[in-house]
Amino acid sequence: MAIEIPQCKLVYRTYFPFWEQLTDEQREKLCGNTTTVNYKKGTNIHGISDSCTGAIMVVSGCLRAYLLSENGKEITLYRFKKGEVCMLSASCVLQSITFDVVIDAEEDSEVYIVSGNTMAEVARENLYVENYALDNAVKSFSDVVWVMQQILFLSLDKRIAVFLWDEMVRSDSLTLKLTHEQIAKYISSAREAVTRMLKYFASEGIVELSRKGITITDKEKLRELLY
Repeated sequence: MAIEIPQCKLVYRTYFPFWEQLTDEQREKLCGNTTTVNYKKGTNIHGISDSCTGAIMVVSGCLRAYLLSENGKEITLYRFKKGEVCMLSASCVLQSITFDVVIDAEEDSEVYIVSGNTMAEVARENLYVENYALDNAVKSFSDVVWVMQQILFLSLDKRIAVFLWDEMVRSDSLTLKLTHEQIAKYISSAREAVTRMLKYFASEGIVELSRKGITITDKEKLRELLY
């Protein structure tokens, strides 16, 4: 569904740092080629059937970007929350992107999608837009490198501890409503291995496991595992 122009301009003025550097024609072009889409949890947004979906901005909910191997193994790269923009779904804007990123709705989500071709056209016309796209991509690549470093160099207990700590901070809650399978998917490990390690954490009094999820019961002990 097309987004109303006045609403579009209000949102983009808040979240696009290059907005004031655009011409009126470029603003109209971006808003005129923006759609608002609602996705149910688990729905694929980019990467399976689309090569250049466009720039995706999260209005509400949460998206997950990951790599998918030929045998179906997933490596979670990062998640996008309200107000964050993904440019890796716009390969026609950043033609140096040579790997396929898959993006799914991790929660029921509403997003704005700027047509990839439109974003590419405006980026060619306006240096500020091009710089924004490149800066966004660099930050995403930094997240990718961080994930790879964890997988390659950190032991499983540290990877789980880092994940639990980050989720605690992100959700501002000691109780994380996540299954062992979800955690395994996020940190690219086997569910059985994650379950064994969480049981060990529970035996050490660091967490409590229940049907509700995982409750962090000793933040200091969890912090010690980070280093």
